[in-house]
Amino acid sequence: MIRKASIMYVYKDQYEEYKRRHDEIWPEMEKELKAHGAHNYSIFLDHETGQLFAYLEVEDEEKWGKMADTEICKKWWAYMDPLMETNPDNSPVSKELKNVFYLA
Repeated sequence: MIRKASIMYVYKDQYEEYKRRHDEIWPEMEKELKAHGAHNYSIFLDHETGQLFAYLEVEDEEKWGKMADTEICKKWWAYMDPLMETNPDNSPVSKELKNVFYLA
C-alpha cells in the first residue's frame, strides 16, 4: 500500500456541516473511492485553524489519480465547495505531505 497524506482547509463556521456531510457520505462516492483503491481513509480537523489532515492508503498511484476524473468526484467537490477552500474546478485546495517517518 502507498500511504498518502495532505492538508486542506475548511471554513471555521462550517465544521459541523463538513462533518455531517462526511458522516452521510454518498454510497456511490464510497463505492468509487474503494474502486479506485482507497483504504483506511481518515480526515482530522484542527479546530483552532480549520486545517484538515487527510490520510489514506492507495493500491496504485495511477489508479488513484483517475478518481479525480469521475463524475461522482466532481459532484462531491461541487457539494463541498461552499464549506472549504477550493480551486476553480471545485477541487479542494490541498498540499500533499511527504512521508518522513513510518513505524509498522
